[in-house]
Formats: sequence, structure tokens, C-alpha cells
Amino acid sequence: MTIDCHYHLDTRVQPLENLLLKMDKHGIEKTALIPTMCDPIPHTPEFGLKIMRFFLTHRLFRGLAKKIVAKFTPEGDIILPKSILSIYKDPDNKPVADTLVAHPDRFFGWIFVNPKGQNDPVEEYEKWKGREGYIGIKAHPFWHQYAPKELLPIAKKASEVGMPLLIHVGFDDHGDFLPIIDQLPKLKVILAHTGFPNYSDTWKLIQGRDNIWVDLSADAYVDAKTTRSAVDFLGPERCLFGTDGPYGRTETDDFFDNGFIKRRLERLFPDKGVQKRLFRDNFNAIIS
Repeated sequence: MTIDCHYHLDTRVQPLENLLLKMDKHGIEKTALIPTMCDPIPHTPEFGLKIMRFFLTHRLFRGLAKKIVAKFTPEGDIILPKSILSIYKDPDNKPVADTLVAHPDRFFGWIFVNPKGQNDPVEEYEKWKGREGYIGIKAHPFWHQYAPKELLPIAKKASEVGMPLLIHVGFDDHGDFLPIIDQLPKLKVILAHTGFPNYSDTWKLIQGRDNIWVDLSADAYVDAKTTRSAVDFLGPERCLFGTDGPYGRTETDDFFDNGFIKRRLERLFPDKGVQKRLFRDNFNAIIS
């Protein structure tokens, strides 16, 4: 079984029927769905993404990258080079819940929380936790603009029941996840996008902590070189396959290419044992 651990359910970008077709086409048996938190993300040319990735992965230029990717309006929307992207303070968990009911054999679900929104994270967790298929908590301190320590109440709940916390950290205080880890040493944490935005600096911080993993999702943030470096540094047992769909490269039908990162991992890591860990075993162990 191949499991995509990081996919945003946004049927405006990729209808559910197309997602299921692409999963079948690319050999992805199950996908872990995240509620959408923003308007559809406009396409960014690969040249621009390549420059951004270079800035992010080189400490000397990371400040420039922050000025490019971490610009927000007073209302909390993100400022892109040619537009403003609306960010939802309280992502709606219901569409994922409905999809889990309709296709229980194909999907898992993440419960999205935001301590800066109107919905209390613990109450949101309590609302959805009993539904079949939910496997963890999702949080986005980067785009929701808060310090990860504000997740401590919901992180305690996750730690108590053995649920993982999938977290997309940001810059400066919005990236300081260690206070949670230090207080909850048994909490399972997955850092999105290979430890964005500090990458190798983050890998050094978590090297000795076997309760923290990174997912290898998001072609916008993560290229083949960074993928290889992360797996080499942390070991294949600490890394997970994810796509960050439906945002990223498309196929000839103009819908997301759910197989792009899977093919990248197969090319970079031809060893079947390594692939088994990346595609299935690691994630199954985390959610069991």
C-alpha cells in the first residue's frame, strides 16, 4: 500500500472523482485529507519557485525568502507577487468528514485546528475525533501566524491518545516548535515539507528525537536535492511520502499530478525496502 500523508481536499482545484482516478493511475491506495485553508493557489512558474527554493535552502539568503513568501495583509491574507490569497481562519472540517464516510477505504482525515481562529482547537478535536478515519491533528502556524506553543492544549490531547500532529511551521517565533516537544516528549510530530523553512537547520534540531518525522511533500518548497539530503541525513525511517496536492504540477488534463513526487522518490531511492518505509510503513507506524 502507498499512502499520501499530505493532501488538501479542495474540489475546486481537483474534483474528488479526478483525485480517485489519479490515485488509481499512480498506485496510491490511500490519501490523508487536510481541509482546505485558502482560496485556490495561483500557478507560479517553475523559474520563480526554483529561485525561492534556493533562497530558502541557503541560510545566507533565507531572509530574502521570508520577504517573498511571508508577507501578510492586516486581515491575515497572504500577499503574492501578483495577487492576494485569502486565508481561512477556521478551515471547515466537514468536507473531509463527508469524504471519509463516502470512501472509507480510500482516505484518512486530519482535523484542522487554529488557536487564532474562532473555533477552540480542543473543542474542534472533540467534535470530530470519533469519526471513522481520522488519524491526527493538522496545524499551520506559518499562514495562521502564531507561535507553535499556542498549540499546547490540543497537543496534550494528541499526545494522550497517540495521535500525530502535522504542523507547517514558519519563520522566527512561528517556527519554534521545541517548547511543545520539550513539554510533550511522547508527542508524535510530523513537520511538513521537509522541515520548511529552515530545512537542514531543523534536521539538526530533531536528529536525536525519534518522535519527529518530516514529510517530503510540496514540489513548490522541496526539490530532488533537498529530498535526497533529508532522507540521507535523517534516515528513511524518519521521512514520509506526501504530495501537498492539489497544489503543484499538473498533467495534460490540467489537474494535479498526484504521481510526481512518488516518481521522484522511486527514482532517488530505488531500494524497495527504502520505498516501503517512505510510502507506507513509517506512516502506518505513526497512526497505529
